[in-house]
Amino acid sequence: MKKIGIITRDCAGVNAAIRAVVRTAHGHGIETVGIVKGYEGLIEGIFMPLNRRSVSGIINKGGTILKTARCEEFYTSEGQARAIEIIRRNGIDGLIVIGGNGSLAGAHVLASRYLIPTIGVAATIDNDVNGVALTIGADTAVNVALDALDKIRDTATSLERIFVVEVMGRDCGYIALEVALAGGCEEVLVPEKKFDMKTICDEIETGNAQGKVSWIIIVAEGAAKADTVASAITLTTGLETRVAVLGHIQRGGQPTALDRSLASRLGHLAVEALLGGETDKCVHISEGLPALLPLETAVQPKEIHIEQDYHLIKILS
Repeated sequence: MKKIGIITRDCAGVNAAIRAVVRTAHGHGIETVGIVKGYEGLIEGIFMPLNRRSVSGIINKGGTILKTARCEEFYTSEGQARAIEIIRRNGIDGLIVIGGNGSLAGAHVLASRYLIPTIGVAATIDNDVNGVALTIGADTAVNVALDALDKIRDTATSLERIFVVEVMGRDCGYIALEVALAGGCEEVLVPEKKFDMKTICDEIETGNAQGKVSWIIIVAEGAAKADTVASAITLTTGLETRVAVLGHIQRGGQPTALDRSLASRLGHLAVEALLGGETDKCVHISEGLPALLPLETAVQPKEIHIEQDYHLIKILS
């Protein structure tokens, strides 16, 4: 293997993974190229040569230096044929794909259908890759959201108001659950669990009658919209409610120490797996040890068990 291509999506820690891939590969005398803007850049042949110096100083930066874009064309037979042509024309012997479910699904296609040696690295703030305990970017996203929540709590307590805080999580409530538990919140709404507004409002009215003057509800964007929840609470209880939507702030920021170390380990493992003849696998850490997971398994829906954490959040609120 003489040349490895790198495809990425964006979240905190991805640059640390890129750095690890490049420096590990160069230690083996292997050339590395970054594929700019993900699968779109692969189809268009937009490459960035990478070496030890070009990845210097990026371990602490959020996002991805390779940029990223969604590419529906890649999931067509024509788009895939174009991608394979570009790979072969440029002498790319293997690929490392760093991203979430969509990116890993593309990696699985390249490896299984077209026999391109490909290793995946799970990186997504939702921590929703099946069979992977922790994905790159998830820890940073939770901490960014928690930092914002701590500031909101100061205002909620001072003004004696209810705040509904919307966090990211279209299909997965991981961020919402972690922030609600770590932030000492009174309620959390996630896509995996049905909620009843009447019950929530009854709890707020009971707490208010007992002297509770502030309340924070975390809402995953896939469960409900913060504005809708806040309006329903005000209409039912008559209490003032405010909304904060954190949005894409959670995808950026400097990666935490955990994300940097995880990304560094996985980037290194991905190269070693390719050189060891592995393909169509996702590298991850299982019980503290390096492990490989079939991409076919990784791209399946992840079953999230939330009842225990939800119950704990309610007990501690």
